[in-house]
Amino acid sequence: MDQVRVPHSDLWISRIGLGCEQLGGFDWGLVDEKRAAAAVEKALECGMNFFDTANVYGLGRSEEALSMALGQRRHDVVISTKCGLNWRANGNGDRARTYLDSRPQTILQSLEGSLRRLRVECVGLCFLHWPDPYTPLEQTLEALERSVRAGKIRSIGLSNYPADLIRRADQIAPISAVESPYNLIDRSGEDVFACCQELGISVIGYGTLAQGLLSAKYSTSSSFRPNDRRSRLPHYQGEAYQKNVLAVQHMSAMAARYGKTIPQMAIRWALDRPAISCVLVGAKTFGQVEENVGALGWRLDPADHHWLARQFSDGRQEAAWGGSAQL
Repeated sequence: MDQVRVPHSDLWISRIGLGCEQLGGFDWGLVDEKRAAAAVEKALECGMNFFDTANVYGLGRSEEALSMALGQRRHDVVISTKCGLNWRANGNGDRARTYLDSRPQTILQSLEGSLRRLRVECVGLCFLHWPDPYTPLEQTLEALERSVRAGKIRSIGLSNYPADLIRRADQIAPISAVESPYNLIDRSGEDVFACCQELGISVIGYGTLAQGLLSAKYSTSSSFRPNDRRSRLPHYQGEAYQKNVLAVQHMSAMAARYGKTIPQMAIRWALDRPAISCVLVGAKTFGQVEENVGALGWRLDPADHHWLARQFSDGRQEAAWGGSAQL
């Protein structure tokens, strides 16, 4: 599998990484633990070496499950985790309350907890999960740099940070990577592309299949339970959801011409953006991993890439695709 180097490090990561939030067993509908673990094993078999989790995913459960699924291979791959969010469990089975907390002592405690759950002495990348306006950025990054010097993390990253804060952070400490949402439906991550390219920072796109909407497995009549995050996401609501489903369906003719599936087309679309170093795609089963890897080894014709982008531009879809596949 193709790999890219992480700046300010000797790390190389696969162009598709496995997003591991679903291993937390919460917020993504029903998750079979054995099948999810098999997805991790399949990812290894397919050549993925990059696995992305966070302390808050399943309130630590994702990190534990990832460590168990990787086994001894956890020492051979690049694991990224995140800090800067804290939580208070309700104790009654309801959703825990999460809140921003990037105070240095919390960052150091969170990292120690992540290392313990992952059963490693060092993680490849540690991301600040969200900007925390209540804590000076200098203090937070100094805590992470201290952890780099202590050999507990290899590189520092930012997740969901705007361009102005990325620039400011990079003046304080070397920033290796930025995680931003990026897919056909949500292209807000484009706001940081120019900044990251100028500073030599890798962009890692997440939500590549728009939380499953670009998997083509949902219809206009699909519904989601309250314990499924999709019941709360804006692109799964009302008219926007109906338009998005129709746009996904309109991808089928192009996918057939390429001999690919719709999810593979959506992943390839993101990978073909020059600013994108790597994309994160979650998977609950080994079959989904196998399908996702089919997005590698080919490219979209530029005209087809542009056509797909227009399909999801402000909910406007064209009637049909009339181009030809270029493999």
